[in-house]
Amino acid sequence: MATTKNSPNDDAVVRSAPLFSALNDEQAESLRSTMTPVKVNKGQTLFKEGDPGDRLFVVLEGKLKLGTASGDGRENLLSILGPGEMFGELSVFDPGPRTSTATAVTDTRLLALAHDQVIGWVTAHPQVSLQLLGRLAQRLRRTNEALADLVFSDVPGRVAKALIDLGTRFGVTKEDGLHVNHELTQEELAQLVGASRETVNKALADFAGRGWVRLEPRAVVVLDYERLSKRSR
Repeated sequence: MATTKNSPNDDAVVRSAPLFSALNDEQAESLRSTMTPVKVNKGQTLFKEGDPGDRLFVVLEGKLKLGTASGDGRENLLSILGPGEMFGELSVFDPGPRTSTATAVTDTRLLALAHDQVIGWVTAHPQVSLQLLGRLAQRLRRTNEALADLVFSDVPGRVAKALIDLGTRFGVTKEDGLHVNHELTQEELAQLVGASRETVNKALADFAGRGWVRLEPRAVVVLDYERLSKRSR
């Protein structure tokens, strides 16, 4: 893990993060100047589950995955994060062991803010605390939705929903469809939807056979967004 310089092109990405959205330009620049730039190479771990949690992070470029592991070694992916997204915010209100492991899916650049610095900003700018609380509420809502999906949705439905979500956040629309370079292995995609790789592969093959998607290495092209979206409900 190494430090790297910020780029002027990062401004729009930074301003879209929940931590900054309630601040004016002057306040945002002041806050950003206190943050530490960090670079994590593909496959490198930023922090591990159980490590001390004393910083939050904003993704500038690249993708990271947040996951947990059971005692017998099984892994579960909680989320995939990209530019403008924030994580580690639990450490702001409750410093303690990390509840997940953060690993770079691609070469990734971030900004880090220490707990004591965040507290200072929350005290001086109450609107920041509202944004952070809103972010925590969103996380809780997504957790509840994920639990409901595991109980009420079948594996193909969960796969379709994951593809729609990844497409919404990372997809690029081209003439032949929505190109989603999710950068995940088949095993990681299975961990994301809470199913076996074989079952997920079967669902993907079915979608491809129906002409809804075209499968590519660590990517998918959504050819029929409407049908895939309906299958995700």
